[in-house]
Amino acid sequence: MDAIGGSSESGSGEIGLQLMRYGFYREEESCVKHVCALGGGGSRNTSPLGRVGSRNTSPSRQKVIKTKPRGLDEETVTTFGKAVQPDVQMEDNIWAMLPEDLLNEILARVPPFMIFRLRSVCKRWNSILQDSSFLKFHSQVPSHGPCLLTFWKNSQTPQCSVFSLPLKTWYRIPFTFLPPWAFWLVGSSGGLVCFSGLDGLTFKTLVCNPLTQCWRTLPSMHYNQQRQLIMVVDRTDRSFKVIATSDIYGDKSLPTEVYDSKLNCWSLHQIMPAVNLCSSKMAFCDSRLYLETLSPLGLMMYRLDMGYWEHIPAKFPRSLLDGYLVAGTQKRLFLVGRIGLYSTLQSMRIWELDHSKFMWVEMSRMPPKYFRALLRLSAERFECFGQDNLICFTSWNQGKGLLYDVDKKVWSWIAGCALQSYNSQVCFYEPRFDASIH
Repeated sequence: MDAIGGSSESGSGEIGLQLMRYGFYREEESCVKHVCALGGGGSRNTSPLGRVGSRNTSPSRQKVIKTKPRGLDEETVTTFGKAVQPDVQMEDNIWAMLPEDLLNEILARVPPFMIFRLRSVCKRWNSILQDSSFLKFHSQVPSHGPCLLTFWKNSQTPQCSVFSLPLKTWYRIPFTFLPPWAFWLVGSSGGLVCFSGLDGLTFKTLVCNPLTQCWRTLPSMHYNQQRQLIMVVDRTDRSFKVIATSDIYGDKSLPTEVYDSKLNCWSLHQIMPAVNLCSSKMAFCDSRLYLETLSPLGLMMYRLDMGYWEHIPAKFPRSLLDGYLVAGTQKRLFLVGRIGLYSTLQSMRIWELDHSKFMWVEMSRMPPKYFRALLRLSAERFECFGQDNLICFTSWNQGKGLLYDVDKKVWSWIAGCALQSYNSQVCFYEPRFDASIH
């Protein structure tokens, strides 16, 4: 088993020798029986996502269980069994004569994590990540699919595991190329991952591409304090923006700042009106940033294209214990939370915002057996985040991950081993070689 080696002192991302020869390794090969103990608290923006047992059955013995729980949706539990594909004899003389463009188009459709294994085939394939023609084809093909990125520190060494939902496999990505700061995960968008932290006493923001191991530090903000941040990537013009809202300690007097990678600078915008924030969680969809507020009750919306804040009087559902805003595709905005004052009456529900009526419309409920397995105690904390109409639930104490597909209305456990600790941070991640940090 081999991993990515080397580091990038300058941040330009030279890939080490081990990466060029072998690439990533699958965690299931090395840690199926290894589960780190989970305990204590963690970052507010984080949650542990641990191994959940899932027996892998052969295709002939796969089971599909259908029940009708006390919810709104029909439950479908899908197995993680992998179909056995027969070996195909490939003619060397035919493949050796493939035109360059056709070869690049074929390789561009290979899942990114498998590209590293293919680089050991020959010198030509070994240099494929530096080939502009390959990157051009790679940028035009559909995404490999969503992944879950888990980040934590083990003895002050950054560690990262990525679970590929299409391949249903965990991969380990060494993060030793990052500088030795005290930083934490902000989020991911369009193949890039954003971190913020302290280099001594100086607050800094960092953006990197885990696949190419390129990274760079963003310029300092005008008001360089620890801020609530969110990153947005625009793949059309190959750029990204980072939005800094209020101070993490609740200082509302700071103006909103927006970093534009095309200009390589921060711009000052309107100060967010004085509100009592319900949570530090933010959701971005349709060029708008949303935050929950208690006073006034509803949402604060920041229009990135206009540069100003606006209040939306969307009242929360009654008896809502804790709520998370989750961005879906296009203009869809979801609210996920528990309902009920007593443990025996609690349930997890999902609402969608009706933008025309400023109302939350219930659209789904978590089946009771999943709710009991995810949260055994009424006061147990959980985390929730989403991407492309997929919503992921993680439990701080149970070390479990549950996935809900809004379009298919399917609930499924996330299987595998993540080798994480209590301070793990999790987000959705889209692996892309063409994601630029500039």
